[in-house]
Amino acid sequence: MSEWIEWARDAAGAAREYRDAVQGAVHGMVAPRGRVDGTLVTREQHVVHGFAWIAATTAALEATADWAVRARAAGNFGYVEELALRIGFGEYCAQLVSGVPMSAGETVRPRALGTVREAAALTGDPAFARFIEHGNTRDIRAEFAALLAEGARPDEGLGDETLDLVRAQFRAFTADRITPHAHRWHLADALIPAEVIAEMAELGVFGVCIEEEYGGLGLGKLAMSVVSEELSRGWICAGSLGTRSEIAGELIGENGTDEQKAHWLPRIAQGSVLPTAVFTEPDTGSDLASVRTRARRQADGSWRVDGAKTWITHAARADLMTLIARTDPDAPGYKGLSMFLAAKTRGNDAAPFPDDGLDGSEIEVLGYRGMKEYALGFDGFEIAEDGLLGGAEGQGFKQLMRTFEGARIQTAARAVGVAWNAFDLALEYAMGRKQFGEPLTAFPRVADKLAMMAAETVMTRELTYFAARAKDRGARCDIEAGMAKLLAARTAWVAADNAVQVHGGNGYALEYPISRVLCDARILNIFEGAAEIQAQVIARGLLSAEAGARKETKLREQA
Repeated sequence: MSEWIEWARDAAGAAREYRDAVQGAVHGMVAPRGRVDGTLVTREQHVVHGFAWIAATTAALEATADWAVRARAAGNFGYVEELALRIGFGEYCAQLVSGVPMSAGETVRPRALGTVREAAALTGDPAFARFIEHGNTRDIRAEFAALLAEGARPDEGLGDETLDLVRAQFRAFTADRITPHAHRWHLADALIPAEVIAEMAELGVFGVCIEEEYGGLGLGKLAMSVVSEELSRGWICAGSLGTRSEIAGELIGENGTDEQKAHWLPRIAQGSVLPTAVFTEPDTGSDLASVRTRARRQADGSWRVDGAKTWITHAARADLMTLIARTDPDAPGYKGLSMFLAAKTRGNDAAPFPDDGLDGSEIEVLGYRGMKEYALGFDGFEIAEDGLLGGAEGQGFKQLMRTFEGARIQTAARAVGVAWNAFDLALEYAMGRKQFGEPLTAFPRVADKLAMMAAETVMTRELTYFAARAKDRGARCDIEAGMAKLLAARTAWVAADNAVQVHGGNGYALEYPISRVLCDARILNIFEGAAEIQAQVIARGLLSAEAGARKETKLREQA
C-alpha cells in the first residue's frame, strides 16, 4: 500500500523537473534578452498562463504527496487514501503530458509550450507511467466511489489536536445552523440573520487571526482555512462573512497605529463591528493603479471623499470601511494611494446608507447572496482625522498588497468548502435516486464523477493548506497562495457543474440546493483576482525569479 506514496513522491519530483523545463521554454519566449518583456508576456498569454497552470498542478501533486506521507506517519493512510492518491495523481499526471485545462474551452498542450520532447520523456518516467496506467482507472474509480457511498472519506487530520477540534466544532455548527437554512435564505435573497452572525462571533469567526491581546483567537492562516472551508461547506456566504474581518484585521494589525489597533481590533474580533472592503471601482477592476476616488484633507484635519466604488460586499450592514483612495493626484499610479479606516453607520431596510455623503444601490446577483453587493457613491463623505491607516499617506497600495496572500488562501479555502458541498449533494442525490431499478451510484459515469470530485478536492485542499502553513511560518507565499486560489476555483466549478449533471433535470430546478451551489461556485474564478489575473501574477513571479537567477549566474561566471 505504502509503495504508492513513494511513487507519488517520485512522480511529484518528475513533475517538478518538467515544470522547470516549461519555465525555461516560456522564459525564452518572453525574455529573449534575459529580462521579462511585458509586451511579449501579453502576446504570449496562452503559454504564459499555461505555465502558471502547470506550476499549480505540480504544486498540487507535491502537496498531496506530502499529505500522504503525513497520513502514513499518523497511521491514517488506508485503502481509501490510496485510492484518492492514485486517482488524483493519475489524472494530473495525464494532464501534464497531454494538456492542462485552463477553462472549459482552453487547454495548454506541450506543443504550444515547445516541450513535446520533454512531455514524451515524462511519460517514460517509471512513477509517472505507473500512475497514468494504473492510477485513475475504471476499476479504481468504482472502488473509491463505492467506499465513498459507504461513508468513507480520505484522511483530513491536520496533525494538531486544536485544529482538528476547530474543524469538528465548525462542522457541527454548520450542519446545525447553516446547511438547513442556506437554500431558503438564498432563494429569498435575504441577509444572513443577525442572530446567526452573533453565534458565529461567539465561536470566534471574526477574530481567528487577530492576536489574543486584542480579543482574537490568535491562531494562524491554517486555522482560518479550516474555519472558512467548513462554513462554506454549508453556504459560501457563511464562509465569506469572515473575509472582510480577516482583511481589516490584517490591515490594521500589520499597519495600524497603536490607537487604531486598540480601537478597532477588539470590536472586529467580537463581531460588534462588521467591516467591508471598499477597493474596486467601476472602470478599474483589477487595475488598482487607476483608482480615481479622491480623499482630500480638510482644514480641520478630517478627510473628504468623492468618487464611486462597486462590487462592495455587505456594505449596508457594515460599520467600518477599509477604503483605498487617491490622496495625491500628482503621484503616478500606486504612489498616490492611501488606505483609510472609515467609520460608518450600520444601515437597515428603511435607510441602508444613512450617513451624509454616502449612497448605495444594490447589485442583483446570481449567487453569493446573504450579504448583498452594492455600488457606492461618495459625495463629500467625511472620514475622521485619525482614519488614515497607520497615519501614513501614500502607502495604501503596499498595505493592501500585504493582505493578498491571506485573502487568496481564504478564498481557496472557501472554494474547497464549495467543492465539498457539491460533492455532498451529488452523493446524497445519487444514492437516493434510482433509474432502471438501480441507484445512480451503480452507473459508472456517475460513480466516475463522484470519485473525481473527491480526489481533486483533496488535492486542492492540501495545496491550500500548504500555502497556509507557509504563511504561518512567515514565509513569502504570494505564488503559492495564487496557485491555491487558481486551482481551487476551478475545482469548485467543475464539482458544482458535475453535481448538477448528476441531478439531471432536477439540478436545473431552483428548489434543489445544487442550483445555488452552481451559482455560488461561479464567482470563485472572478473575485479576489480573476483566473486570468491570477495566472498572470503566478507566471510573472516565477519568470521574473528565473530571469534574476540567470542574471546572477552570468555575473558569477563573469567574475
